[in-house]
Amino acid sequence: MEKLDAFLARAEALMARLEPLLPPAIPEPDWQAPAFRWCRAGITGWLEAIHAPHTVALGDLTDIERQKALIVRNTEQFLAGRPANNVLLTGARGTGKSSLIKALLAAYAARGLRVIEVDKSHLPDLGQIVALVAGRPEHFILFCDDLSFEEGEDSYKALKSALDGGLAQRAANLLVYATSNRRHLMPERSSENREGWVKDGEIHPGETTEEKVSLSDRFGLWLSFYPFDQNAYLSAVRGWLAHFDLPLDGEAERAALQWSQLRGSRSGRVAWQFACDWAGREPDARIAELGR
Repeated sequence: MEKLDAFLARAEALMARLEPLLPPAIPEPDWQAPAFRWCRAGITGWLEAIHAPHTVALGDLTDIERQKALIVRNTEQFLAGRPANNVLLTGARGTGKSSLIKALLAAYAARGLRVIEVDKSHLPDLGQIVALVAGRPEHFILFCDDLSFEEGEDSYKALKSALDGGLAQRAANLLVYATSNRRHLMPERSSENREGWVKDGEIHPGETTEEKVSLSDRFGLWLSFYPFDQNAYLSAVRGWLAHFDLPLDGEAERAALQWSQLRGSRSGRVAWQFACDWAGREPDARIAELGR
């Protein structure tokens, strides 16, 4: 009996030492949440619920009416169970690419739209995510923000398979919406455009270029965003000031233009940042700023 007690004590001590090394139990997703973030610890991944996601109203996004109309149409097709495309939103920084996807969640969450944010480093887990949501009644957008790949990264291959290339059938209730500052998501070198150029033993570098461009090609809908001119910038400022119940009067317009000059940029993001600063000041402080 003493030997058995000693053995059980040693086994308990061993389990206590091994327990911190074991992967955590995978929590069951809270499907009542409107949005999720894919998390991973070691080899274990799970969907973390986001019950109060950051969203904006579609009407608050100005001067991207064409892009807005196209992505809304695609999303409504998706929610109606009709064919729809994966979407790549590319172009100038701060022009509303990420905000547009967040606005879709605000507009269509009541109709069953859900958004799953996935970091680029977790793209190899896409198969697990697809398996989790494939049987659900909701419709999921897989949101990859600021997507691009550097030389030597191979996680893009998992994304290619999820978009259109795997043997398994694509989940009918899941689309990928990705944003990037560049349309070609992987770096290309001028030497790669010379088919006969031999570099590092690569006899057909032109085929390497095809491999890189093919990732962008797997997004059926491309939406391009362009830098704002002054009128578009002031229109965005007017919209965000209205969000704070403030007018774009002469004083605010002058301050907004000064703000954009100091930032060296005109965009929807800069307009929002100005509106936050302007609305946060006391009226006398606004006048004092303009008098400098």
